[in-house]
Amino acid sequence: MTKIVHLTGRTTSLVIKTAQMPEIIHWGRKLSSITEDLISATQRPVSQARLDTDIPLTLCPESGRGLFSAPGIEGHRQGKHWAPVFILSEESVTPHTVSFSAVDSIAQLRLDMELAIEAESDILQSRMTITNTGDSDYILNKLANTLPLPTYATELMHFYGSWIREFHTERKDLIHGSFIQENRRGRTSHENFPGAMVGSKGFSEQSGDVWGFHLGWSGNHQLRVDAKSDGRRFIQAGELLLPGEIILEPGASYTTPWLYGTYSSEGLNGISSRFHQYVRSHIISFPGAKPRPVHLNTWEGIYFDHNPAYIMKMAEGAAKIGVERFIVDDGWFIGRNHERAALGDWYLDEVKYPDGLEPVIARVNELGMEFGLWVEPEMINEDSILYQQHPDWLLKLDGYEQPSGRWQYVLDLQNRNCFNYLYERLDGLLSRYNISYLKWDMNRELVQPGHQGRPAVHGQTQAFYRLIDSLRAQHPMVEIESCSSGGGRIDYEVLRRTHRFWASDCNDALERQTIQRGMGYFFPPEVMGAHIGPEESHSTKRRHHINMRGLTALFGHMGVELDPVRESKEQMQGMADYIALHKRFRHLIHSGTGFRLDCTDTNRHVYGVAGDNEQLLAICQLAMGSHTLPEPVRFTGLEPCRKYRINAVDVANGSFQLMKQKPGWIDSGLVLSGEELMHIGLSMPLLDPESMMLVHLESC
Repeated sequence: MTKIVHLTGRTTSLVIKTAQMPEIIHWGRKLSSITEDLISATQRPVSQARLDTDIPLTLCPESGRGLFSAPGIEGHRQGKHWAPVFILSEESVTPHTVSFSAVDSIAQLRLDMELAIEAESDILQSRMTITNTGDSDYILNKLANTLPLPTYATELMHFYGSWIREFHTERKDLIHGSFIQENRRGRTSHENFPGAMVGSKGFSEQSGDVWGFHLGWSGNHQLRVDAKSDGRRFIQAGELLLPGEIILEPGASYTTPWLYGTYSSEGLNGISSRFHQYVRSHIISFPGAKPRPVHLNTWEGIYFDHNPAYIMKMAEGAAKIGVERFIVDDGWFIGRNHERAALGDWYLDEVKYPDGLEPVIARVNELGMEFGLWVEPEMINEDSILYQQHPDWLLKLDGYEQPSGRWQYVLDLQNRNCFNYLYERLDGLLSRYNISYLKWDMNRELVQPGHQGRPAVHGQTQAFYRLIDSLRAQHPMVEIESCSSGGGRIDYEVLRRTHRFWASDCNDALERQTIQRGMGYFFPPEVMGAHIGPEESHSTKRRHHINMRGLTALFGHMGVELDPVRESKEQMQGMADYIALHKRFRHLIHSGTGFRLDCTDTNRHVYGVAGDNEQLLAICQLAMGSHTLPEPVRFTGLEPCRKYRINAVDVANGSFQLMKQKPGWIDSGLVLSGEELMHIGLSMPLLDPESMMLVHLESC
């Protein structure tokens, strides 16, 4: 018998029709009630020259049922049972959750499907579990979450990139055929972030119906969006399994990663606000209630050249400009004088630190800062004591030459002895020293990732999670940053165990504008590491004024990446000013609702964050404007009849080369009503390319 299940969030409804298998018939705007005739109203016609019955697009599309598109499950039992057909057997429903169980008694498989809508953020979570109920092994090739899209969702925005160029976006029409994205690099990757937006044609930051998706998984993945020949559309996402990677013994199960999705009728701003709310409420857990501390990381200041006396001078300079957490990066451990040696030997280099690390940490703490340390536990160099003792600990296939990456190799975390060694070393460091923070790096992809001859990306990823979980259980007050050559391992599942991402190894403020914008669709600013670098970027050699560097870093978890001993007084003062500015607005940035404004000038970014009675708005001119006069900024989310005081908080010196006269409000401020600001707008100055200004609104 066909039934209707109706789940609700704050603004969203999920309506599921259950017959032989569950089928979502509506996911979007909230419905106040469901009528009995909805089952009949959603009955599809059956086309000529097709199968004689309607085939539903279920939560797990089955080729065995006759749905000729990407199946939700693929596998076999010694060449048999490769086209299962499941029949719904159980369901459990609450106002916000539903779980279904279905069985195929011939293939001897049970499929469990879970769906939940978080009541406040409207985030939909979906995952599936397959269990082998037979008496022989079942080889699972694929199990993916499938969610339908409406026929008017005809435009796709996906994310692509590379090292120092992460989180770029591209749009494609979704009329016929498939978009397929595969990641086989063994980590979330710089190239293919596991997320996508699909919506009505021309959806923008502020308008349009949009559905946003993210797969919470730190290993290989496959994501596809299909427009079928009959017009139906769906998104499918799951772990990309290597051949033979998952073999289910009798009674064994496999569970997919969570697929997170949400719907917005308010464009991309609605998507990001829902994701941010969910992450803040259910993903991240910071130890202690304190502001997110401003960082200084030593890497771009000294690289491998470690001298304790000099590092203490760096700490003194950092404290003077307002830094609150001081991190000693790569180069502190035995024999680590360059990138080709010593990874794996996690013991302090007593040649560089003859008095130990304690004096450095004590000085950092005396200056009022927390101390952090860089590690890369999953890696090993051939030129290391550990490799000489345990070459068999590599993640590789025997008989083949494993290529190096950044002159290093990957350790097999499923090797119990290797896992225990890494845990012992990291636990030893955290137990001996007053370390409040670990910058956890992972600097290469996986090639022929084998454990005992079997493919092992899934097992390696799970073992990585276990290693961090074990350390956090023992040291719950230590924060961990997920860094992977910058943005190579960024997703919700690793964020459950960590507290911050290094968004990119690129500190170029112009590049960071695009990187941070893309990342910001899914992640709130308090977990996005954003540092002010030197005047000349180490990654691009491009030079930027402190205004562009400072304001770009303002809207994240701020830090600085330099050597304060060698920087000029002018640069140090600039750093101090923007750190102070960040601290002034830190609570708003790290708790408010982020948004972006649509611009006709494609060379301009306008974005900000809103609180209860104030907004902070950044205007960034990426390149020369499209017109002689810039378009006025029309604000969003204000009370129409309320009055607001507007002030220009920061504008780059010399940013008015293109004007004879600037708008008068920039120097004097003004007061306008919410409806004036939203419908008429505020006149903007002509900004030089690669410069910014910051505007503050406060109700009065």
